[in-house]
Amino acid sequence: MALTEKALAELRQLTAPEAVLTAQADLIPYSFDGTAALKQMPEAVVFPRTTEQVSAVVKWANQARTPVVTRGSGTGLSGGSIPVAGSVVLCTVKMDRVVELDTRNLTILVEAGATTQAVADATTAAGLFYPPDPGSMKISTIGGNVAENSGGLRGLKYGVTRNYVMGMEVVLPQGEVMWLGNKCVKDVAGFTLKDLFVGSEGTLGIITQALLRLIPKPAAKRTMLATFAQMDQAAECISAIIAAQIIPCTLEFLDRTTIHSVEAYAHIGLPLDCEALLLIETDGHPAVVEEESGRIVEICRQFGCQRISVAKDDAEAAQLASARRTAFSALARVSPTTILEDATVPRSELGRMIRCIQAVASKYNLRVGTFGHMGDGNLHPTFLTDERNLEEMARVEKALHEIFAEALRLGGTLTGEHGVGLAKKSFLPKALGDHQIRVMRELRQALDPRQILNPGKLFD
Repeated sequence: MALTEKALAELRQLTAPEAVLTAQADLIPYSFDGTAALKQMPEAVVFPRTTEQVSAVVKWANQARTPVVTRGSGTGLSGGSIPVAGSVVLCTVKMDRVVELDTRNLTILVEAGATTQAVADATTAAGLFYPPDPGSMKISTIGGNVAENSGGLRGLKYGVTRNYVMGMEVVLPQGEVMWLGNKCVKDVAGFTLKDLFVGSEGTLGIITQALLRLIPKPAAKRTMLATFAQMDQAAECISAIIAAQIIPCTLEFLDRTTIHSVEAYAHIGLPLDCEALLLIETDGHPAVVEEESGRIVEICRQFGCQRISVAKDDAEAAQLASARRTAFSALARVSPTTILEDATVPRSELGRMIRCIQAVASKYNLRVGTFGHMGDGNLHPTFLTDERNLEEMARVEKALHEIFAEALRLGGTLTGEHGVGLAKKSFLPKALGDHQIRVMRELRQALDPRQILNPGKLFD
């Protein structure tokens, strides 16, 4: 239902006249996110600058029975920030302050619209380290990272966003403001409610501030690049590294299609005569780095590594890391539509999952580039297709069903870091089962009985 001029005037009064967009041309960039083939125009976009304004907008939405879809930079890959019909998009990018950097307690308090890169820069300047590093970290926002429980290249050793959230400020679906958590390293008073909102995809509340845990910066690191003649060899090598109880900071994988796409796009100097490459980084105490990197080289050679090289300095290491960070952008240039998926399996099953992806791509005659965080079992099979070709898109849908079914059969999950959103909600009941879905629905109904916040995401 279209918003009346009276309703729009109320929105402007709650925020500021310039904080509300309503012109169709202005709304188009907020009708989609990073997910292919999903789009819906909102009725308006509002840019609050304070928690009080967020609260006021949510209270207004309850009275007006208007859905609110929270959005950061729109880099999501599961349709979590796609508007629903008749909705208002609440965009947090104007709430981007670093509120406090506490070096005594190793925490940083930031507003939801602060970018991941801004947090990394602020902590690095203080000699500290914020490990989560999603591929879109230059523009993705902390609020979105928390709402999606984002991962990144360093997730293998350091974990995902959830592992660094110590507290948060949340606006609940009726507009109440609640603070969860604190700076205490240990706190077991009551339910750990903050964990309920991490990964909730904007369906239970709107995160306006996050208190994040920091750690000391590693003293040393070493970056290596290993190439393989077969993807199976690379997958089995990764399983062997983990089985040897070595946990690198980064253990990333690119297949032939991705390698060639990245090299054509970024001209990094990647070897083109291999079927797969591994980007490996170990960090920590210099002696540990020396020992771990030596053992990793030995294991790579045991599994038929063609060649392995070590970055000579930080600049070369950063360049090699950029090969992985640009993978999605590079593949997106190949075809009109790029569908980046997010299947995750136990690390012992990587070889089987790689073979499944190859077989499914061949069965349905689809072009697929695969890359990902193989050190933590998180694969990104990326379909290079054209959404205008309905027959091909039907084959993509069948391929996705088979890939997800195999991931679940191997003890894996539908998503390791991208979330469920719209794109994967039809798969969720099979992944979680009736009891989990029922409990999730009951939690959502208890917090948001009017279904104001991000309706239609996760489940109908």
